[in-house]
Amino acid sequence: MTVSPRRAWSRTGTLIATAATGVIGLGLFATPASAHTPVWDVDCSSVTIKLKAYNPNVTNTVTVTADGKDLVATKTFGASFEDTVKLPAHSAEVKLHLSVKAGDGERFSFEDDKTAPVCEGQSETPTPTPTPTETKTTESPKPSETPSESASTAPSAAPSTPSTDESPAGDLAETGASSSTPLLAGGAAVALLAGGGLLFANRKRRAAARH
Repeated sequence: MTVSPRRAWSRTGTLIATAATGVIGLGLFATPASAHTPVWDVDCSSVTIKLKAYNPNVTNTVTVTADGKDLVATKTFGASFEDTVKLPAHSAEVKLHLSVKAGDGERFSFEDDKTAPVCEGQSETPTPTPTPTETKTTESPKPSETPSESASTAPSAAPSTPSTDESPAGDLAETGASSSTPLLAGGAAVALLAGGGLLFANRKRRAAARH
């Protein structure tokens, strides 16, 4: 059976179209996978992550660690992911690790390491911030109470007046004088006179006896 040229061309065109459609379909499915673009930048104070052209139909994850500790805990994303994370203050270099797990194949996953330098002005050993001392407020002394009028106007005690009375007669004994002194003197004089009279009388008697 002879096939007409027109029919032959029609069949050939159909085959070409089918093949082209298949190639285009493969290209559409392959393009997102081959275009995975993981980019990240590190400086002394931050980490910037940019993940583009990932397959949105699967679950992709990203994790960033700093010196082995989570800086960006594991997060899921679709077609893209973008974030900037501040680094904590540090006096030594920080080792950073980026881990991207692509859900459409391990070959599209990404692992990378970088180092964050020390920022200028940060010493090797951070100087501790001095603790401010508390300022104690001194209370001003309260004014003394005004003295009451009764206290200020109360009459003072009268000064003692020295006694002008003469010392009693009994005090004369201390000075050697007494009220009985004149009597004793008078008695002594009488005794002397009596003795003298007796002596005179005896002399007269003796004289008379001689004659």
